[in-house]
Amino acid sequence: MQPLVLFGHHAGPNPRKVAMVIEELGIPYEHKLMEFAELKQPAFEAINPNGRVPALQDPNTGITLWESGAIIEYLVETYDKQQIISFLPGSPQFYQAKQWLFFQVSGQGPYFGQAVWFKIHHPERIQSAVDRYLHEILRVLQVLDNALQGRNYLVDDKFSFADISFITWLEIVPWISDQPDIFESKFGNVHTWMARTTSHVGVKNILDQKIKLPGLK
Repeated sequence: MQPLVLFGHHAGPNPRKVAMVIEELGIPYEHKLMEFAELKQPAFEAINPNGRVPALQDPNTGITLWESGAIIEYLVETYDKQQIISFLPGSPQFYQAKQWLFFQVSGQGPYFGQAVWFKIHHPERIQSAVDRYLHEILRVLQVLDNALQGRNYLVDDKFSFADISFITWLEIVPWISDQPDIFESKFGNVHTWMARTTSHVGVKNILDQKIKLPGLK
């Protein structure tokens, strides 16, 4: 098998979650770390016209994809025939895992990303925007905490790509919320689930590659 090529950024949560899936499946790959300025250049826009990471090139199938959710679905459908981190196609669990992935890409990533933008990068302080997106972080955490009551993992008590998809954005929550113990003190089910999920080797391999977070305003 030829190595896949994953385009990412050293601090990007979305490329990191794709890398975790690749690692868990034991697929050989090259992780090309891009600088933000490179993403808007014609060479990269030929790969992803949206000028964002992640993007994936698979020389084994000739497929190029962008958008993390689409990439994760492709990876498990193409390379996880034994359902190591996925579920039998057509089963209830197969669709439930998709449900959680879609919630992550539409309901976690964008809101958490906007919290970072308005708290760190926006040129003027708009407190109502900061408050809105920090509140959305708490709301999403409560959804997860409720769903994990009495469960080890999100779907069928089996570790899967659904669990993996949330971890890299959750990684920034203690930093962006200014609450280092937020999981342990307020979301106990999430806290124990994260400890369980991050103990898996592929996930841990990526988390061990520490990201540098900018200072808070």
